[in-house]
Amino acid sequence: MPAPPPARRASLHAIKEGPNPMANTVLTLKKKVDEGHKVTMVTSYDYTMAALTEAAGIDMILVGDSLGMTMMGYDSTLPVTMDDMVHHTRCVTRATENTFVVGDMPFMSYQASLEQALENAGRLMKEGRCQAVKLEGGARCVEQIRAMVEAGIPVVGHLGLTPQSVNAFGGFKVQGKSEEAARQLVDDALAIEAAGAFCIVLECVPANLATYITERLNSAFTIGIGAGNGCDGQVLVVQDMLGMTAGGFKPKMVRQFAQVGQVVVDAFHAYDEAIQSGDFPSSAESYKDLDPEVMNQVRSN
Repeated sequence: MPAPPPARRASLHAIKEGPNPMANTVLTLKKKVDEGHKVTMVTSYDYTMAALTEAAGIDMILVGDSLGMTMMGYDSTLPVTMDDMVHHTRCVTRATENTFVVGDMPFMSYQASLEQALENAGRLMKEGRCQAVKLEGGARCVEQIRAMVEAGIPVVGHLGLTPQSVNAFGGFKVQGKSEEAARQLVDDALAIEAAGAFCIVLECVPANLATYITERLNSAFTIGIGAGNGCDGQVLVVQDMLGMTAGGFKPKMVRQFAQVGQVVVDAFHAYDEAIQSGDFPSSAESYKDLDPEVMNQVRSN
């Protein structure tokens, strides 16, 4: 019997070796939390940034619908479509082998019906090739979460400041500040955990309330953003943490770990100056001249 072609040999090798032992999974992430370690997550929306994130050993990437604001220039996440999310999620997953990638379900992609929710979540998994999906909302999303989990789709929940509800909240504000609102957040967290969510993002929630919610959960772990250090992990928008936001805007919850935006601007200035002065491209950055005889023949025609 002839040997299989190289591509087939590679796939047979993968089957023999089994799953990538270095890859983060729902189980390895939960084990990390159970052993007392923190989970790291950043947003990423493209191949290059995802490759850098993987090289740094970050546990999780969220392909957030925040790409509507960071990558597309909208003033909210509401205009983002399923096509947008599938496109950017696939860009990210092409660059990752070990990082656990979560694709965001955009506004009105899961609210209308269970059928709609399952179809769109399945599309994000099949076409985007992510390992889980994220959706915003508490008790009102229980049926969608349960249906997705039963279909074999891992789900991340999102409570607190949920940007898709920014109009209902009257702006980007801290959530859970009253006793009633705080109790509702706790109840919502327990409800979506019971429905099968393995992880819950807590955004713009008082730190002690986020810590309490984290302590109340059993099977799910928490990822905080503007929710204090009592959560099981943290997430930041990559453009925020790298100092790449237009106009230098920095939300209270963000720490800028670098000023990449200024580095890029300085590089563009230097590039422009080198071109204007004739310094770029130099001979070292140019290809070898044509043979003079050949060049003379070109000029004679």
